[in-house]
Amino acid sequence: MNPGDLQAPDIEWVALSPSLVVFAAAVVGVLIEAFAPRSARYAAEVVVSSVGLAGAFAAVVALAANGHGTSKSQIAGMGSLAVDGPALFLQGVTVLVGLVSVFLFAERRLEPVAHGARVDSFAAQPAAVPGGKAEQEAVRAGHTTTEIFPLLLFAVGGMLLFPAANDLLVLFIALEILSLPLYLLCALARRRRLLSQESAVKYFLLGAFASAFLLFGVALLYGYAGTTSYAGIADVISGEPSHMEPGLASTMGNDALLLIGGAMVLMGLLFKVGAVPFHMWTPDVYQGAPTPVTGFMASATKVAAFGAMLRLMYVVLPGLQWDWEPVMWGVAIASMVAGAVIAITQTDVKRLLAYSSIAHAGFILSGVVAVSEDGVSSVLFYLGAYSFVTLGAFAVVTLVRDAGGEATHLSKWAGLGRRSPLLAAVFALFLLAFAGIPLTSGFASKFAVFSAVAQSGGMGLVIVGVLASAVAAFFYIRVIVLMFFSEPRPDGPSVVIPSPLTMSVVGVAAAATVVLGVAPQYFLDLADQAGVFVR
Repeated sequence: MNPGDLQAPDIEWVALSPSLVVFAAAVVGVLIEAFAPRSARYAAEVVVSSVGLAGAFAAVVALAANGHGTSKSQIAGMGSLAVDGPALFLQGVTVLVGLVSVFLFAERRLEPVAHGARVDSFAAQPAAVPGGKAEQEAVRAGHTTTEIFPLLLFAVGGMLLFPAANDLLVLFIALEILSLPLYLLCALARRRRLLSQESAVKYFLLGAFASAFLLFGVALLYGYAGTTSYAGIADVISGEPSHMEPGLASTMGNDALLLIGGAMVLMGLLFKVGAVPFHMWTPDVYQGAPTPVTGFMASATKVAAFGAMLRLMYVVLPGLQWDWEPVMWGVAIASMVAGAVIAITQTDVKRLLAYSSIAHAGFILSGVVAVSEDGVSSVLFYLGAYSFVTLGAFAVVTLVRDAGGEATHLSKWAGLGRRSPLLAAVFALFLLAFAGIPLTSGFASKFAVFSAVAQSGGMGLVIVGVLASAVAAFFYIRVIVLMFFSEPRPDGPSVVIPSPLTMSVVGVAAAATVVLGVAPQYFLDLADQAGVFVR
C-alpha cells in the first residue's frame, strides 16, 4: 500500500464536542495537579471543572438546538458514537449532575470541632483544639484532595460516551473510563478510612467481574455477527444483508452465541444500575464512600447505564424481544420488591437510600420493558428527575453531623425537625418525591413509566410497581415521622451551617423536584421529542 492511499479518519468534531470538552478539562486538571503550587490547586481545579462542565452543557444545548437530537441525528466518529435525541438528553442530564456535584465537592465540608474550630470533611480527623495537630493535619489534607476534580471529570466523560456508544468495543471502553475514577473516589473518605477503602475494594472486585462478563459477551456477539457495530449486529439478527461477514451466524444454524453474548452484556449493564440480583455491592459502597461521591455516583451512573441499556435493547436486540422481555420482567419485579422490602429493615440513612435506589432501578426497568417510544421518553424523564432528587438527598445527609462525623444512623435523626426545621423539611420533600407523592417529580416520573407499561400490555408489572411503591412509602414516611414527631436526643447531631455552594446544590435539587412535579409537561414533551434512536 502506498502512503498516498492512506486517508485520515473523518471525525465529526462538533458532534462530539460535549465529550471532548469534558476530557480536555480533565487533562487540564491533571496538569494542574502535576505542576501547580499546592496552594493554588483548589481554586484552579474548581474553576476548570465548573467551566469545563458548563461548556459541555452549552455544547449539548447547541447540538440539540441545531437539530442533532431530531432531524439531524447521525452516527459520528466513524460509526462508533450516536448523536441523537436519547444520547443528547442523557448527556445533558449527566453534565448538569456533574456540575452540581462539583459545587458539593468544592465546599470542603466544614465541621464544628472543639471551641468552634473547623476542618475539612474529605479529610476530617477526630476533633481537636484549635491549632492542634489533628486539625492541622485535617486542613493540610483538605488541600491535597484536589485530585477528586479530575477524577470526577474523567468519570463524567465516560458517562457521556456510555449512552452514546454505537459499537460494543466503545461501550466497553466507556464503561472502564467511567468506572475506574469511581473506584478511586469511593476510597477518599478519611474519617472512616477503613470502611471507605473496604467499599472501594468491593466495588472494584465486583465491577471487574461485571466488566469481564460484558467483555466476554462482546466477544460472543462478535463471533456471532462478525461485527461489533450495533447496526451490523441488528442486521444479522433480523436476517438482513450486511456489508460485514455474518460470522458464525451463517454456519452454526443456532443462536446460542447470540443469546449467551447478549445475556452477558446485559449482566454488565444491570450491575451498573444496581438491579437485583446484581445489587449486592450497592449498600456497602453507598455507605462507605464519601457522601458527595455517593450522591454523584447514585445519580449520574444510573443515567449513563440506563442510557446504554436502552440503546442495546432498542437498537441491537429488538429482534430478540421475546427472549429478553420475560427476563427483564423478572429483574424489574425482583428489584422493586427486594429494594422496597429490605429498605424497611435498615437503620442507616445511606443504606436506606441505597436500597431505595435498587427499588427505583426496578421502576425504571419497567419503562425499558415497555418497548415503545413512550417507554423510552418516560425512562428519560424518570432519570432526569431521579438524579436531582438523589443528589439533593445526599447533599442533606452531608449536613447532619455529630462529633464522629456524619450522623447516618437513623436514631440520631430523631427530632431533627425541631433542631433544623428547614433542613428537615427539604429532606422530607426529597423522601416524598422518592415515594411518588403527587406534586413532586417522583409522582410524575412513576405515572409516566407506569402509563407506558400499561399501554404496552404490562398491567401485571404496573400492579407490582404500585404495591412496591406503597411499601416503599412506609419507610420514607417513617423517617419523616422520626424527624418531626420524635423528641430530640440530648446527644443528637448538630446541623452544619451550609456554605452558599451546598445551599445551591440543595436549592437546585429542591427546585427541580417541585418544578418537575407541579409543571412536568414541558419536560415530558422534551423527553418525548428526544425518544427516537438513530440506527
